[in-house]
Order: sequence, then C-alpha cells, then structure tokens
Amino acid sequence: MEQRIFAGITVAILLLSSVLLYLTEDNENSIDDIISGNGLVPVWERVNQPFNTTEAYSYTLEKGEYEITGPESIFVEVDLPASELGCTITDDCQVHLGLWLPNVPNGTKIPVIADIGPYYDDGDVDALTPANRLGKFLIENMVPHGYAVAQVSVFGTGMSNHCMDFMGLSEQMGIDAAVTWLGTQEWSNGNVGIIGKSYDGSTPWQAAMFGNPHLKTIIPISGLIGVHDLMWRNGSMEARGLGMHNGVYGSFGWDGDGEDWQTACKGYAEGYANGPGAYLAGDEVNYAGNTYWTDRHFLERAMDNYNGSIYFIHGMQDWNVDPHMAFPAYKELQTAGFEIKGLFGQWGHHYPDRPTDQNGMSSGRGAEAYPHSVRYDWAQDLLEWFNYYLYEGNLKPALHVEMQDNLGGWRVEETWPSNDREFSQLTIGEGLTVTSGTGLIGPTGTLTLETEIFENETRISGMPTFHVEVTIPPGQTSGHLYVELSIAGGIHLGHGVMDLRYYEGGRECGQPCTVTGTVNAKMQLFAMDVVIPAGNALELVISQTNDDYIPSPVSSGYVTIGTNQNSILTLPIIDRSSNDLFTPPIWFTEN
Repeated sequence: MEQRIFAGITVAILLLSSVLLYLTEDNENSIDDIISGNGLVPVWERVNQPFNTTEAYSYTLEKGEYEITGPESIFVEVDLPASELGCTITDDCQVHLGLWLPNVPNGTKIPVIADIGPYYDDGDVDALTPANRLGKFLIENMVPHGYAVAQVSVFGTGMSNHCMDFMGLSEQMGIDAAVTWLGTQEWSNGNVGIIGKSYDGSTPWQAAMFGNPHLKTIIPISGLIGVHDLMWRNGSMEARGLGMHNGVYGSFGWDGDGEDWQTACKGYAEGYANGPGAYLAGDEVNYAGNTYWTDRHFLERAMDNYNGSIYFIHGMQDWNVDPHMAFPAYKELQTAGFEIKGLFGQWGHHYPDRPTDQNGMSSGRGAEAYPHSVRYDWAQDLLEWFNYYLYEGNLKPALHVEMQDNLGGWRVEETWPSNDREFSQLTIGEGLTVTSGTGLIGPTGTLTLETEIFENETRISGMPTFHVEVTIPPGQTSGHLYVELSIAGGIHLGHGVMDLRYYEGGRECGQPCTVTGTVNAKMQLFAMDVVIPAGNALELVISQTNDDYIPSPVSSGYVTIGTNQNSILTLPIIDRSSNDLFTPPIWFTEN
C-alpha cells in the first residue's frame, strides 16, 4: 500500500464542506497570513502545512538544529521512609534512567522531557536504547530542538533496584526524585515535563501529586487517575482487578539475576490480598489501617498540589484503560483552573499518530474513524506545547478540546462534555419499546429495547445514563447488569456496566454492601461521542455481563427489569453540523 502526503484539497472526508470550500478557493496566502491570534497556526489550518505523513509516526515541520548526544546511564538516589521499609533490603535505593542531550553551546540551559515506566528491560528495550513505544519518537523529534529526553525505570524494573511497587508510595517517591534530579542539573533550565502512555501515562499523575516545582507540564496518554478507579466501574470489576500487582507487574522484578529477592517486599505482599479483598467486600477494604488502594489514587492529590499544565490524551475506544480515566476528570481539572488541553480520537490503546497500530480497530470500536484518526500534526503540536511550558515561550497553544466522533469527524470544543448539550429522556413505553425478552436478566436472559427512528442526524456527546428499575429476588443480595447501545441493526456506539450493590451510582456502597428488593439503578455509560445517521433507530440490549467484567460474588442469579416508565434512558445531545468539523493532516492511503 502506497502512502502519500494528504493534501486535503481533492479528498472529500465526512462531509467536511466548510473545510473543503476553504481549500478549493484560490488561496495563495502565506502561513503568516493564516496564523491564529496566539501566533500559531490553528489546528483547522494545519492541513495546509507540509507535514510528512509517510513515516511510521509524526515529525515536526522543521528538524531542529542540534545533534543528538548520549545516552548517559544515570542512577538517582532515593531516600525512602521506614514505612516503605526504607532501603533496608538493599544498600541503597536507586532509580535508573537513560539520558539523551542536544549538543548545544556551553552554558545553554535546556528543559527535560521524561517517559517514566516499568517496561525497560521488561517486554521492551533497556532504558539506554530508544524505545519504539515513545522514546525514539521523542529523541528524534525533540532533542534536535534543544530538549533533553530521559527514559526512566520505576523501582523494581529495568536497572532500578528495590521493589516493583505497582504505582504505590515507593514508586511515587522514586518518580519525584527523578524529576528533582532532572530539574537541578547544571545543564538543566529547571523545567521538566512527563509524557507517556498506559502505565507510562499514569506516572505523570503520580509525579503531579508532589507539587514538585520542577514539574511544569504533564501529558498523560491513556493513563490511570487511580488504580482502583480503573478496575472497578459502578462497582463492577474487570477480570484483571484480582491480580494486576502480583499476576502481571510483580513479575517484572523477576528476571533471573541476583536481585530477584528484592521484589518480595511490602507492596508486593499487600497485592495478594487487596485484589480479592476488594472484589469480595465490594469496596476498597480500607480496614485496620490498610491503605493499599488509597495510596494508589492520584487525581485528588494532583489537583491539590500540582501547579503545572496538562495536555490530556485518551482514546475514545480504549478498552484497556477505559475512557472513565479521562471523563469526567477533564472537566474537573478545567473547572479547578488548570491550563489544560484535550486530544480525544477514536483510537484504542494507542498513540495519536501510529497508523499501523490504529488500523486494527473493529467495526463499531473505532474502524469507521480510521484513517482520519491518525494525527500527523501531533509531533508539531507537542513541540509547540513544550516550547511554551518548558522553554517559557510567548506563543501559547490553544487550550481547547479536539474531539473526534465515531465516524471520523474532528471538531474543536471549549470543554467536554460541552456545556450546550441538551438531554433527551426516553422511557420504556414512551420512546423505548421492548422488542425481545421478558425482563428476566441472568446468565442466559436478556432484554432488548428500541427507540423510534431519528429523522435527523443526531449527535450523542457525553455520558448517557440508564436509570432502570430492578428487582432482586429473595435470598439474593446483589445483581449485575451490562447495557450495550447500538445503531439498530448496525454498529456498537457505547456501553455501561454496574454491580447492583452500587445502584445509587458512584464508587461507594453502604455497609453491609448489599441490595435487596426493588431499586432504581443509576447506571452511567462510558463516555461517547457518536453520530446517529438520519433514518436510524437505537437499540439497547441489557444482559448480565459482557467484555471482561465479572459479576460480583453475590450476583450470579437472575434479576428482573421493570419494563415501565420508571426505567429511563437519558441521551446528552449536541447540535453540530459539517461546518463545525475540520480536517487535520492525517495518514492516508491510495488504493
């Protein structure tokens, strides 16, 4: 398949009539004539710039002037408290990093960009080799522009010693120590930014909790705002919630060398009990001084202590780190006064600019948005962000949300969910019709509801809710529901899940954590930005469970859905047209 630079002038994409009109005009203006008020080319004009869209990932418009030097191998000393067993099991505690520097004139002070995670030497290259995950991209793009780039191994992984603490206090303190070291070197200008995806997208939140004065910006990509927050949704547990610490990441510390014994310490021992404990109890088992899950909540402490900017990136079809790690956190951070930008495409657990990763999305789960989801302006976007927040430049990036809908259209919003959304309520009997099933939901029973046909194109943008009447039979103390929202006879749009012990919604349930009788379960579906084409109806299928969610230990039986007006589907609707959409520089193929 031949790749080419996407010109945007001769390609019609998703009825982007306003963009195409502009592009087909006799427009010979220079880039200087179309720059936005902040001095930067606005995102909707980048399609006119000569981006390289033929490579495996994006590049800045112009290559920087400096040669790349390194890597240097650095060990950073970390002082851990006695509560974390200090460094009593080793002579010292050290976090290891690989460091690349630009060959700048003597005396030049430079900022630092760090990717921090557990994967160096564990399922990936070592920290002294540019990683294809992100390090190679950062080194090639940013070091020539005058940035240092660091690849940092968290405790218990790579060449860092001590324990694999799986996002616990030891790991958090090691990350903070690395930030301080990077910000206090003679060659450093004191400004550090952290970027990464998945686990590496969670370490920026961990760093932000300390209020470290050197940390100026974070770019979490599909990261965790908290470990328990990810693995439990409306009380429902993902299968991996039972053993992520010990079953997955704890093994990273075991590599056959003489330091394997260091892995078996405080956090590792706690992990064996806290996954099953949270599943059985239905809460975070914060009993008798146990703080395992509380220690691994990041968002609130980051909001209390962090003083930098946030570039928030998440895939709307990421079902590895689900979108509830981004929403409603984005708006909470924005409301709290943080300088924040969002980039939310219909990709999965991916970077924004990797076509060979994004091309595996399935229908209804991102395929319809590809290849328009691949953002070849991302490296330039990052450079402009870093130039302002790490080099303290005067060209401030636009602080907005770039959201892509499920059919591929990109638009700019001031926030997300947008403040001008309206709410359409559909009740069973008035707007929702039972098309199959009796309302008995269990291992084999389902209920299917269908809306009337939407005469006009309609956009659902936000987190729909389904407040449903449910009856738990005598002798049963909970239940479990999974709902899937689709185009009737067509593609998946979104879904939601709930352990009925949490029928009031949120992350708390009463003690004892049980439910009996008839209740109104206030389910909130995962965030979605989807289009209902004119002439289509919606279908809502209610079952016991799906995907990788596990019914609670007390919910293996049947429950009954009330097929009456007490069950209400609420859809957040926004009014947008093709005039609100734009075409970015994307990877494109010719047949």
